[in-house]
Parts: sequence; C-alpha cells; structure tokens
Amino acid sequence: MSDLQAKPRYTPVPLVFTRLDAEEALRRSREFLDLMRNRRSVRNFSTEPVDRELIDNAIRTAASAPSGANQQPWTFVVVSDPEMKQRIREAAEQEEELLYEQRATDEYLAALEPIGTDSVKPHITDAPYVIVVFEQAWGRNPDGSRRKHYYVRESVGIATGLLLASLHAAGLATLTHSPSPMGFLKQILGRPENERPFVLIPVGYPAPGAEIPAFALEEKPLDEISDFV
Repeated sequence: MSDLQAKPRYTPVPLVFTRLDAEEALRRSREFLDLMRNRRSVRNFSTEPVDRELIDNAIRTAASAPSGANQQPWTFVVVSDPEMKQRIREAAEQEEELLYEQRATDEYLAALEPIGTDSVKPHITDAPYVIVVFEQAWGRNPDGSRRKHYYVRESVGIATGLLLASLHAAGLATLTHSPSPMGFLKQILGRPENERPFVLIPVGYPAPGAEIPAFALEEKPLDEISDFV
C-alpha cells in the first residue's frame, strides 16, 4: 500500500475558534509572558513525589502540537522506576565523562563553563520523573509497510516546547538534557527500531537551596532576536 493510498481523503470540518477582544488578548499575552519568563532549567531536584496527572496533562498538551502531515511523530516515555533511572544515569554519565574529557572542543567547554555543568548527573535519579522524548523516523501503514514521516525534528521540537511550557505552568521544574550520543536510551527503554532519542527531561520540584547560574538570567533584547519588515 502506498503512502497516498494509506492517507484518508480530505474531509473538512468547521473550525472552532474563539476570538478575544483586544483587552483580554493583551492581558493573557502579558500573563503568559510573565509566567514563562520565570522558567529556569533546574539541576537540583527534590525527590518529593509529583501528581502523575500533571505529567499526563503536559503530555496531552504536547500532543496538540502541529506536525508534518499531522503524523504526530513523537513518543513520550515516562520513567519513574528508581532502578531504571539509575541505569539511565550511569549510561548518561559514562557518555558525559567521555564528552568532557575527550570529545568536546575547548570552545565548547568554554561555552559550558558559565553554566557550571560537569559529567555528574544527579538530576536523573533525584527527580521523581524523567520524560524521554523520542522522535519517530517513520511509521507503519495498516499492512505493516513503512510510512514516511515528514518534518520529524521540527514537529518533535515544537511538541517538546509545549511540554516544557505545560510543566512549568503546573508549577514544576524541568531540565533539557541531551547526553551525546543518546543511543543508550533506546536500548535501556526497549524502544522500537523507528524511534530515535530526542531529549531527556527530568521533572519535579526544585531541591531546597537549589541554585541556577547567573548566566541563565541573561535575556537577549527583543530588537536583537526579532526583525519586523
């Protein structure tokens, strides 16, 4: 069966859209800006439990993201088992140790210095949940044949952004961690051949006394990151 044969015909339905008045639109826009400006990457997590529904709702939000041909090429694997988190941490630290000692260029290490990171990754085992985002390089048609996926990285990147925003809106702390290479995540978690690790996200509450680098508070001004023509 070809991709074209597997795709359903275009069947339109009415758009459901609520237009806000100008005042309400500005109010919501400013509130969301204030909320997201307080988001920070956290590396010191409390082991305090987190309501699982907060995680489920964040994943549902991420799944509402636009995707190439609406193929939704993502999988969110939620890890809470302590032994599994320990295995992931050990593998990540092994790769990170090689990165810091052998693989990274001096330029890259200099860029990391203000952030204060090293090869030790306690956030993986301390945080009550670790969400591993996988991208689906391709899918399956009903007859078992491969179905090409389009704009996979772009789609999964957008979904991950919504995931982080939703978790932050729920009062949770997160960190985007991408040990390189990440193939061990696929092996440890037993993922199918069409999935590739995209990012690892510890989720929880900050530990008492948690700190962030002053470097993280620097925000480029609007005129440096946008252009209106």
